[in-house]
Amino acid sequence: MYQPTDLKKGTVIQIDGQPYRVIEYAQKVMGRGGSIVNVKIKNLVTGAVLPKTYKGADKIEPAEVRGRSVQYLYADGTDYHLMDPETFEQFQIDRETMNEADKYLHEGDTVTLQFFGDRVINVELPTTVALKVTYAENVVKGDTTSSVLKDATTETGLVVKVPAFIKTDDMIKVDTRDGSYIERMK
Repeated sequence: MYQPTDLKKGTVIQIDGQPYRVIEYAQKVMGRGGSIVNVKIKNLVTGAVLPKTYKGADKIEPAEVRGRSVQYLYADGTDYHLMDPETFEQFQIDRETMNEADKYLHEGDTVTLQFFGDRVINVELPTTVALKVTYAENVVKGDTTSSVLKDATTETGLVVKVPAFIKTDDMIKVDTRDGSYIERMK
């Protein structure tokens, strides 16, 4: 069992049989009255975000979420197909569970599927991915004096704000947590 002060960002807990991930954490110390922990938690099945308050003596049940490394095979328009490279077991994931992760994936990439019981609840991506720019507007001479950002479309369809010097066919590194440009790759 967790204490309220154990609920750091990213901790997975169980409430009423549902898995939740802590996305925000704030602790308020109240002198002799102990402390109060305010968290925002996200339901890993439905995606709903809830505020929750815990007092010092509360007990919180940890969720039994396990991860499994799989390979992304392909998308057939409505579903995504992944495979465990060791057992060759295949998984079919719907668009809602994939949750925009397909914008960062190539066929053959490795991701982690998170399971709650026997149900896939989340697709966990690596923190950064390399993507090829398929379209970027050319910079007008004179626009390079300040840090100008422009839109660039990647091979997966993701549109990223990039610096003016990025051109079509460049490889860029993108942060999968927020879709932001990190650097140009060599």
